[in-house]
Order: sequence, then C-alpha cells, then structure tokens
Amino acid sequence: MSDAARAGIERVFAAFGGADPRALFEVIAEDAVWTVNGTVPVAQVYRGRDRIFELFRATRSLTDGTYQSTLKWSLADESHAVAVYRARGRRLGRELDIDQVLLIAHRDGVWTEITAIPSDPPAFEAFWA
Repeated sequence: MSDAARAGIERVFAAFGGADPRALFEVIAEDAVWTVNGTVPVAQVYRGRDRIFELFRATRSLTDGTYQSTLKWSLADESHAVAVYRARGRRLGRELDIDQVLLIAHRDGVWTEITAIPSDPPAFEAFWA
C-alpha cells in the first residue's frame, strides 16, 4: 500500500474542507487530467491543473458554497488509488447527498489522472442539470 498516495488523498480532502490549499498544488500534477462523466455541464474532461481548479470553483459557485466532499475511505498501491467520499450540496432547490468514487493514477502520490464516478448517476445528473 502506498503511504504517499493515501496521505495525498487525505491532504486533498482536508483542503476541500478548508485546510491548507497548497495541498491541491502539491498533490495534483500540473498536467493532470480529471474526468467527470455524465451529460451535465460539469461533466467534462478537465486537462491541466488550471482547468481542474475551474471545476472546483464552479462546484462552489453553482452551489453557493454548500458543496462538500467528505472522505470516507481510501486505498492505494504504487500507481493507483481509490477514494470513496460523500458529496453533499444544495443548488436551485435540489439537494445532493451521495457517495462518489475517485479513481486515481499517481506517481509517488502526485495525481496524474482522476476519474470521478457517482454512486447514483441519476441523482448526480438531476442535481447538476
């Protein structure tokens, strides 16, 4: 199990919660690719850290700051990791409260490819539509 990858996951989710934002720069590679599957506007392939950070800003903006990601558990080996988290938020009178999964490819704990998968795709789509 990769301690660096698991520590990176914990740092990223702590940063999502308001802790040290430098963790996002240190853990997400500058040329990382983050894929959000689906048909709604946030469902895109985000290439590069700048575009990924646009996604993060959009989730905050579109939910008036209510979007939260709370890490439930993670596991990792030397090149891949999985993080399961609870996604919660409110927007336009709708509420999101589902588990989501991040599939992460990493180099020494630095994320290079990330795919976000909701556990309840219809709820995800309805929320972000």
